Amino acid sequence: MLMTAQEADFGQTPSQTVGPYFAYGLTATQYGYDFDQPFDAVVALDNATGERIRLEGRVIDGDGNPIGDALVEISQPDGEGRYPQTPAEAREMGFRAFGRAGTGTDAQSRFVFHTVKPGAESPGEAPHINAIVLMRGLLLHAFTRVYFSDEAEANAKDAVLASVPAERRHTLIAERVEQGGAVSYRFDIRMQGPQETVFFDV
Repeated sequence: MLMTAQEADFGQTPSQTVGPYFAYGLTATQYGYDFDQPFDAVVALDNATGERIRLEGRVIDGDGNPIGDALVEISQPDGEGRYPQTPAEAREMGFRAFGRAGTGTDAQSRFVFHTVKPGAESPGEAPHINAIVLMRGLLLHAFTRVYFSDEAEANAKDAVLASVPAERRHTLIAERVEQGGAVSYRFDIRMQGPQETVFFDV
């Protein structure tokens, strides 16, 4: 039975979000589902080129509380500034260039990536990692960048970082921490508030 345009016109309804389904659809193994996922938190394998690092942090709401059902995706080149161009090249390099992690299985609601510190992709550009945040209530995913606290000289010359107001650039800088011979970079992503992370309109 066909409805007339008048009968079918109930007006607009508000935008709504359900889920999120990130755990089930994108990070199944991390959350204990019995099927595989195409990407996980391991970006660099044993033979990847570059300094081994962990990138870790929390996604924090406007009240300062960690968000336990967020999803973070990262993409980056290896330690020489190279991206693999094919699956075969990624296997040869031992480097996947892309990672995905949820915040719901860590006791501190952290995302943790195992990767290498990236090299600069082009002259004049500082080493950085691209990051995307998805979470409940966020209709469009948010884009940001992760720069490194021990790359001050390169950071000062980076055109994208220079485009950010000086008083907000610190929200894009991951702090280096060395402990027991392991190197971590701490990077909290603040979704709202006076210290809100800089997000880019991509």
